[in-house]
Amino acid sequence: MAKLLRAVTWRRLERPYTRKSKYRKKNFVRSVPNSKIVKYNMGDLKQEFTHTLLLRSKQDLQVRHNALESARQSSNRYLEKKLGRINFRLLIRVYPHHILRNNPLAAGAGADRMSTGMARSFGKVVGLAARVKEGQPLFEVCVNKQHVKEAKAALVRAKNKLPCSCSIEVIEPEKAK
Repeated sequence: MAKLLRAVTWRRLERPYTRKSKYRKKNFVRSVPNSKIVKYNMGDLKQEFTHTLLLRSKQDLQVRHNALESARQSSNRYLEKKLGRINFRLLIRVYPHHILRNNPLAAGAGADRMSTGMARSFGKVVGLAARVKEGQPLFEVCVNKQHVKEAKAALVRAKNKLPCSCSIEVIEPEKAK
């Protein structure tokens, strides 16, 4: 297994490629890896909560599926430890569709016999990424008023795992007139 490349390698938005054809000749992508994200909805999905917190991206970029899963695990673990399993709802709002490819160029003695250079440079599939625009929400946490502080702390933990700068927005319920 090849080592994982740094996030800066895939951060820039590039031309989207998600094509997977049922015809073998037209199918350049031989296999698409499974997404590492295990769950997209956590906590109590049926209960109504008063406050919603959104983790929004401050820039256009691609976020790999392993970064999203790492952020999900850390924030979900914190919320379950502090609030229990039924006092919150955590949602991942992006889905990794974009296929990341890498054309490794060999270096050293004898490399010219095994590497094709840029002649057939489509590359092998190395992962998946979600394409994120500026201001798009990545995570959503719904809680009641007394748990807003813990939800913010959980989103800060998720923010630290992501390769971009993010902002936390608190949406309060509108006052009844």
